[in-house]
Amino acid sequence: MNWLYLVGIILFLLGLMFSIALHEIGHLIPAKLFGVKVTQYMVGFGSTAWSRRKGETEYGIKWIPFGGYIRMIGMLPPRPGDDPNKLRNTATGPWQGLIESARDAAQEEVRPGDEGRVFYRKKWWQKIIIMSGGPLMNFVLAFVFFSILLVGIGLPAWAPVVSPETSTCVIPVTEQRKTCQAGDQPTPAAQAGLKPGDRMVTFDGQKITTWEDATRLIRSHGPGPVELGVVRDGKPLTLDVTLIAQDRPNLQDPNKIDRNVGFLGVLPTEVMQRQSMGEVVGYMGELTGRVAGSLLNLPDKMVGVWHAAFSGEKRDPEGPVGVVGAGRMGGEILASDLTNEKKIAIFVNLLAGFNLAIGMFNLIPLLPLDGGHIAGGIWEGIKRAYAKIMRRPEPKYVDIAKVLPLTYAIALVMMVMAGLLVYADLVNPLTLTG
Repeated sequence: MNWLYLVGIILFLLGLMFSIALHEIGHLIPAKLFGVKVTQYMVGFGSTAWSRRKGETEYGIKWIPFGGYIRMIGMLPPRPGDDPNKLRNTATGPWQGLIESARDAAQEEVRPGDEGRVFYRKKWWQKIIIMSGGPLMNFVLAFVFFSILLVGIGLPAWAPVVSPETSTCVIPVTEQRKTCQAGDQPTPAAQAGLKPGDRMVTFDGQKITTWEDATRLIRSHGPGPVELGVVRDGKPLTLDVTLIAQDRPNLQDPNKIDRNVGFLGVLPTEVMQRQSMGEVVGYMGELTGRVAGSLLNLPDKMVGVWHAAFSGEKRDPEGPVGVVGAGRMGGEILASDLTNEKKIAIFVNLLAGFNLAIGMFNLIPLLPLDGGHIAGGIWEGIKRAYAKIMRRPEPKYVDIAKVLPLTYAIALVMMVMAGLLVYADLVNPLTLTG
């Protein structure tokens, strides 16, 4: 295995653990701020690799870096009518027994003097803030990573700079070749003396700032002489160029051909073009819409993952990818032949996209996800507002224990989905080059 591939996987896992750690801090800080007793802050699952207790909270790292949690006491309220300081000994029915066992486990964490520090007794808006803190931290991380990508590094763009790969001869659009042959006509660019690295700045007196500007001006001019302003080695030059008419692929639809358009015969150079902070917002907004669409179609997407895993079908590039698959992508990035700048850009984009996806997935209003607890807090707020308006007695806390059977069923489905993604990422991974 290429050592860079292994380093890429390790770096992605470290980035993932960093994101998980901050996600849980997003829960931890408001929980402590609102007086909820937090007994554990853990990054990872499984056996504990390292931990240290500070005050009432144990902080630690576990061996499986695929998640994390904070343990807040009193997540579930006691059974209505029961003394919260006493355990209930009897239950009827398998589901009721399951619910009461969970209530008992939650109450066992509450020590004398902790009654006012349980989660379920906090105000509804405090519950929403506590449970929203994790996804919000993921969104902040995604915004920071996207800002580093767009503002600090830039996005790939074609610049009006003559590429070293520019052909010096006219190759008809109908011929699928890149090398010149005997009898080929030299391009207008070659005849005028354009060299690789020349930046085109004006065309017939009109300013050129982007490759799109150059293409539009050249094609619309048609055949004939024109003055082309370039910058070579920092010095401005004016070249006399005689364009010719050629058939070229349509800019919007490469399958269509534009007849007899102006032709110079140069290729652009790909550069990393830095963007403004405003572009970051638009870029992240567009990706948020795409992720939301993928989450709405998640069941169909998972069917595609099943077929890819067991029938060998091609993975959907817009489909879900697990931690294993994303880690493999991290390895693929570092082991590729791309420039270091592009490797960093793609790697940062991968971490940004993963944080955006994690944040949005956690907002799905189903337990055990954060969104389920947020939905419970919102419902409690609605009930209390309605009671206040109607001058009715204050309603009791929303009892999420009643939906525990559904919660366990959803958790089981999520584990099956995670297992399927791991298997698919191993046998039929989604690759950046595929």
